Amino acid sequence: MWFVDRFSYATIVVFGLAMTAFAVVVTVETIARKFFGLSFQGIDELGGYVLAVTSSLAFTLALIDRAHIRVDLFHLMLPRPARSFLNWLSTVMIAAFAVLIIYAAWIVVSETLEFNSTAPTPWATPLIWPQSAWFASLMIFLVFALGAFLHATHLLIRGARADLDRRYGPKGTEEELREELEDLRRR
Repeated sequence: MWFVDRFSYATIVVFGLAMTAFAVVVTVETIARKFFGLSFQGIDELGGYVLAVTSSLAFTLALIDRAHIRVDLFHLMLPRPARSFLNWLSTVMIAAFAVLIIYAAWIVVSETLEFNSTAPTPWATPLIWPQSAWFASLMIFLVFALGAFLHATHLLIRGARADLDRRYGPKGTEEELREELEDLRRR
């Protein structure tokens, strides 16, 4: 899974750089407005674009790291076949959600193309540019969600329930603690 690890790391770096750059721009704009009466019109517009793209990428990172919210109060008490089925079902639901969100995003992007839409802001940004980045980040989520679904289905059909549960089940407290301790050692 070297590709997944490298993708995660690169995405985290891009996310961090984007958020840091945006924080610096907002800080400079706030100081300029407060002390010099200057405003960089459209900073909120830029913030919306940054948030749309980075949050869409965060869907993928959460999927890779098994960090999507799941209520697992009774999960460990269930027999293994039921747990495996629910873990497989969770990949089905995430893939279905990814397909639905891509469908809705495609409608937005196609209408933007049809009407040649621009942002109603001082920048009058052609919306196809930020929407293309947003759509691309959602497509990445779709690819990973479909990959997870196909892999989980393969494991279920093969009867590899332990692998299915380990890879697609919710993290337990012991696993989260182990990961935190490993992260602490790395730092």
